[in-house]
Amino acid sequence: MRVVFAGTPDVAVPAPDALAASGHELVGVVTRPDAPSGRGRKLVASPVGIRGEELGVPVLKPVHPRDPEFQGCVEGAASRRLPGRRAYGALLPQSALDIPEHGWINLHFSILPARRGAAPVQHSIWAGDDMTGATTFRIVKELDAGPTFGVMTERIRPTDTAGDLLGRLAEGGAELLVRTLDGIADGSLEARDQPGAGVTFAPKIPVEHAEIDWTDSAVRIDRQIRACTPGPGAWSLWEGERFKIGAVTVATDRERLEPGVLEVTKNAVFVGTATRPVELGEVKAFGKKQMRAADWARGVTVPEGARPGDAASA
Repeated sequence: MRVVFAGTPDVAVPAPDALAASGHELVGVVTRPDAPSGRGRKLVASPVGIRGEELGVPVLKPVHPRDPEFQGCVEGAASRRLPGRRAYGALLPQSALDIPEHGWINLHFSILPARRGAAPVQHSIWAGDDMTGATTFRIVKELDAGPTFGVMTERIRPTDTAGDLLGRLAEGGAELLVRTLDGIADGSLEARDQPGAGVTFAPKIPVEHAEIDWTDSAVRIDRQIRACTPGPGAWSLWEGERFKIGAVTVATDRERLEPGVLEVTKNAVFVGTATRPVELGEVKAFGKKQMRAADWARGVTVPEGARPGDAASA
């Protein structure tokens, strides 16, 4: 089967690799246009675009899926083609959805119909789910609502960040995508409508929602930080600036601190929550490199009883 793959970020790279190594023919890659990056704002290709060039297949970078070049590439993939898609980053118009014989097949990192949307992994970790997975489905105009082909499951580990879990799902999901194409090609797999019950949504987490509320429980703060790692990054305030906070450990053996109160010891920094304190791991102060919280604390003055965001810390 001839396949055009559409994707953009790092997490989408395992899919074209798996397709290129399969019995299917990867005839093209579609990705977002090059974007400015770094201090020099030099235009840089997307991870999927770079990988497509390495695989030696045509790489298209349409500004919009309505571009004639984009739709011409899909139409030219022949009657047996089956485009695949993973995190392309643009909504496909109906004119593009109607081109492939079997439709566009998406790889989504949740067990649908749960967690439809842009950030299913982040919301699963934040909610404290034990399990998640990946689903292949045919794209329709309604968000992540198309009929499904296959599913895989993955346990969420107690220390998983969104980056950790996405990495495992990207590898397992790429294999699922190939198995889905195999099943459609040989006629052994048919799409099934999603159930009407159990629909939940997982929209993108904006930076402002990643601010830590220290009056929350230690367990929920831990989940929030892991869900927001690596992006958008959980944060609090210090000296009026955003202060990014990496993984924490719930300090079950320490006395309770008032929510948000910092306690600095020789080798650790603790912050009070509504339940037990949490020990900070790595932090990134404004204008500084990421470092161990204890190293950061040795370089600043932390008044007794200080809280992130307090005027006393400014």
